[in-house]
Formats: sequence, C-alpha cells, structure tokens
Amino acid sequence: MKRSQAGSPAAEKHSNKKVKITGAGQNMSTEDSGGWTKVEKRKLKKTVKQEVKSDSKQPRFMYANSEIVKRNHAIGVDDVRDLVLHLAADASPPNWLRVNDSSLIQKVVTLLIPGLTLELLGLPPLPTSATSNPNIPIAIPLPTPDSPPSLPFIASTFSHACPTRAPGDQTRMHSILAAFFQGPITASELKKRLTAQNSERTREKDPAQYLLTLEQMLENEYPIPSYMADVFQKPDGWIQTPEELPASLLDDPTKAPKRPVYCVDCEMCLTEDGKELTRICLIDYHSGIVVYDQLVKPSKPILDYLTRWSGITAEQLRTVTTTLAQVQAHILRLLSPPAPNPFSTTNGSIAAPYLTPILVGHSLESDLKALKLCHSKCIDTAVMYHHPRGRPLKPGLAWLTKKWCGREIQTGGEGGHDPEEDARACVELLQKKLDGGPGFGEFKTDYESIFERMGRGTKRGEKQRSAVVDIGNPAVMHGSKATTAVGCKNDDEVLQGLLDVVPAHHFVFGRFMALANILGWSAPKPEAGAPLPELSPPPDPEVLKQVLDALDKHLKTLHASLPPRTALVIFTGHSDPRRMALLNARKTAFESALRSGMPAEELAPWTASDGRDLEEAVALAKRGLLFLGVV
Repeated sequence: MKRSQAGSPAAEKHSNKKVKITGAGQNMSTEDSGGWTKVEKRKLKKTVKQEVKSDSKQPRFMYANSEIVKRNHAIGVDDVRDLVLHLAADASPPNWLRVNDSSLIQKVVTLLIPGLTLELLGLPPLPTSATSNPNIPIAIPLPTPDSPPSLPFIASTFSHACPTRAPGDQTRMHSILAAFFQGPITASELKKRLTAQNSERTREKDPAQYLLTLEQMLENEYPIPSYMADVFQKPDGWIQTPEELPASLLDDPTKAPKRPVYCVDCEMCLTEDGKELTRICLIDYHSGIVVYDQLVKPSKPILDYLTRWSGITAEQLRTVTTTLAQVQAHILRLLSPPAPNPFSTTNGSIAAPYLTPILVGHSLESDLKALKLCHSKCIDTAVMYHHPRGRPLKPGLAWLTKKWCGREIQTGGEGGHDPEEDARACVELLQKKLDGGPGFGEFKTDYESIFERMGRGTKRGEKQRSAVVDIGNPAVMHGSKATTAVGCKNDDEVLQGLLDVVPAHHFVFGRFMALANILGWSAPKPEAGAPLPELSPPPDPEVLKQVLDALDKHLKTLHASLPPRTALVIFTGHSDPRRMALLNARKTAFESALRSGMPAEELAPWTASDGRDLEEAVALAKRGLLFLGVV
C-alpha cells in the first residue's frame, strides 16, 4: 500500500474534482471553406469531462486479508510475479489483493532489495501465537521525530509490509530470481505448443533441437566457452573447443553434412585435489560404435577409488599411463575441424562446411568439469527430461532408463557403474525423445520467461518493452529475454540504469545489493572440499547506517523520477540465509564423507537434531517482505 502524499503535485492534480469550462468565444472551432465558423462546444465539454474523470481516479492496492488467512502459507514470490503480470500484461487479477482501476497503470517498476527485515525497519516481529496469523500485512507506523526510522522512504511511502515466502523445500531455499522470472505457461499457450510439437514429429528428427541454451548452461553451472559469454575464467589445464564458423551463402544447405553426435560418460576417483577423471567412454550416436574408451591416470595420488560408483579399482589403474592432457588432445581432435590437407588445391581451406559435434550426457556439466573442457553444443538428458516433482529437481539416469526405456542399468551394486552402459542409456533416451516429440518425458507444465508472457499481452494494444538493471551481466542470465538489459557494478550504477530505462519501458526490474553485501548475505557458495564457512560478524553500525542512508537516497531519487500512475513493487525475497547455508554445508560434507566410505569415527556428526535445526533455519530464511504503491 502507498501512503497519500499530501501537498505533492500529484495530489494537487488529483484533488481538482471539477474543471471550469471556458466560454463560447474560447471554444474549439473549425472554419469551413465558406468562412463560417462551427463551434464544437458539446464535443469539447465531453472531452474535458472525460479527462477530469480520468484524472480523478488513482489506482490503489488493498490487501484481501480474508483471502490471505485462508492460506496455510504467506504470499509467495510466484504470487508477486503473477501480480506484476496482471499489472503489466493481461494476466488474471490475484485473489489476495484488490487492485482498483488497474487499467490506468501505465508502468510497473519492480525492485528486489535483499536485506530489508522487520528488525531493520523497526517493525514488530511476526506473531507466533496460535490465535494470530503471521501472513497478514503489517501496518507501518508513520515516522516521528522521537523515533526516526532507519529507512525513512519506506515508512513515509508505504502503509503496510506484507510477509512473503521464498520458494524451496524443507531443507533448501530455491532461487528467488528463477521463481520471479519463470512461470507456468497459460492453458491457451500450452495448447499451441502441443499443436506445434505434434507437427514437429513429422519433421526431420534432428538432435540439435534439444541443445542447451546459454541461459540453461549458466543455470546448470556449465563451463562456458569464452566466445559464448565471458563468464567463466578457465584455470590452468582447461581447454575449449573452437567456435563454429557461420555457413557460407554459397554452400548448398541440402548438401550440408550430418552433425556428429557423441554420448559421453566419465568416472572419477577422489585425490588430494578432489575428484579427478579415471575413465571416459564416448559412443557415436548415429552408429552406436564406441569411438573412445580410455582409463586415465590422475595427476595426484588416489585417496579413494569410489569403486561403488565409479567401478574403478586399483588393479585396473596399476599399469595405466594415459594422462588427462592426452585425453584432452584426443577429445579436441574429435570435436574440432579437421586439419587442412597440405596437398589440397583449395589454398588449405576446409573443403566442406564443418559442424561442431554435439556432446550428450546426463548432468553433462560434471563430465565437462572432469575433462576440464568448455564446449558449446551440449544436450543434457537431466534437463531434457523432467523430474516427477518438477524443476529444479533433476531425474537420475537409472530412473529415467527404467521409466522411459523399460530396462534397468547400474545394477552392479558394489561393482559400480559402467560408463559405456551409462553412455548407451543416454543414446537411447535421446532416441526416445526424438521419436516421442518435445513433450515426451515431461511431467510438469512447461515454464516460460515473464518477458515472453508480457510479449503476448494485449493490455495496452502495443508491444510491451521491458528492462532488467542488475549487478553483473543480466543479458546472459535472467534478463536475456528482456528488451533491454543493463549490467552494473554497484548500486549507484543500478540507480542510474533505472533512471535511464524507465521512460521508454513498460516494465522495469532492478536489484539493489549493497545492503545484502554489507550484512554478509551474498557470500559465494563454498567449493567442494573447502573448510566449512562460519557466520560473519554483524557489520559496524556506522558502516550499516551509511549503506542505509545511501539506499534511502537512491529510492527517493528513483521515486521522484517515476511518471504518474507507475506501480512500484518492492520485495526482499528472503531473510538471513547464512545459518541455513552453514547447516546445509555441514550436511553435504557429512553425506559426501559417508559416500566415500570414511570410517564412522572420523565422520563429522549429523544428527536428527541438526536436521530439525536445518528445517527451522530454512523456514526463517524464506521469510521476506513486500511493499506496494502507485505513484
């Protein structure tokens, strides 16, 4: 909710309920060819009345508490996304909020500001008694000279703070950005897609239609080649396959060679440097022939062969001398253009167009990391097929093979996996997908970007322009499908980016991160094998005050620049995630040690009490706040 701004130009404008109509001599008139003047007094009067009526209306938000109490959880990030789609596009109105005159809203500006909490804003904690509902919006008291708020903009602009809930399960919080920027497609769009999928079955069954997009590769933590996006710094020992050159206009597309496809699976053992490659198997998809199957000697002494998963034993590796560098050289020859023929009469150029081979695997990013390889053409059966409970969960290879291929794999027990068997399972799963069409193997309704949904909206009768202004490079992440994406280094640049894009866009998203950074909420995820993180100490009060003052100034500056009838949506996403992250790191370390066969007395304990503490920490971390208003 937004507080009324008494004395503001907008308030004065909307307070004029009546407008005086000018006299007949001042009316709009037109002159015909005969010199007569026609006074269109009635038409002018009607036009002015319509303008006055329109100016007297102001869109408003009102929480429907009766609907909120019916829920067994707080308003979700997906509910915030659906509200934005209702305001910016033509999505259905929410039942938890009443929006008066939403058709008058011209723009929607949404800000994500992690770090804003009830304690920081001086608001009472959520009720814990059985007779009180913790999901009801909390009234924000007006600021007073005796108790100035830490963020005056929030207290003077919004009347309520609505509790929200981040996505996730009992032991984990899922991505706030993914939940906001991705949503289920509408029933009508699903019908269109199913029709298109059925028509696709009659076309050539090309595996390339299931290539991972750059957005999917980033989301699944793939090592990205530098020519696709400058987001992955290759450490020493890493290689990348060359970029595929565009086809020549002189080439006959009907005579283009078939793109090679290889299904790959790797096995690893545990060394001082973590998991290292010990076996690789590649199978040609089109012929089913094993083109490469090689045991590999790790660079460091092996601490654990992980035989129950890798199938590798000390006896197998005793006489092996092949190194990772030799494997990389072989793989690079398979995935690169052929060397020019020195005896060719075509000046050393490649005679035929070269198509970069496709690599297929299950959770292929793990295999690429083991190979220390960046590759651009990837198909991942863990992404191509869906988990029964939907994303972000991924299905296991053995489960997929039994479910969709009707046979069992990985039945060796303590003998471990066979990489050839796993690679052939990927071959069969890709064949099944091509035969069944894009909808084969999907359990959950398809998802789409919020920008795709806005693009189909007809609310304003024009193409909706959208913008994302964020820290980093949103153009290759959640802002890849927006009309405009602005990358920033700090909150000052985010403010300037917002000021620049708001005038020309209908929907704008921005994120301020300085507060979360100073609170220690945005620490990077610890690498596997690294020491467990510790909770960072609270920031210095004076430094925190400086950050809050800067944020307050940013919000006031942005608010003052917004045109009339702009909906301002601010949400925090979540609360302090550090204790949840610490407990999850302990749990992961315990499970990894258990899988590696470490003796029980050497295991860092993880008890049922720890599990309950983790669930409580997750529930607390999921709490957020929502502020709504119209300029």
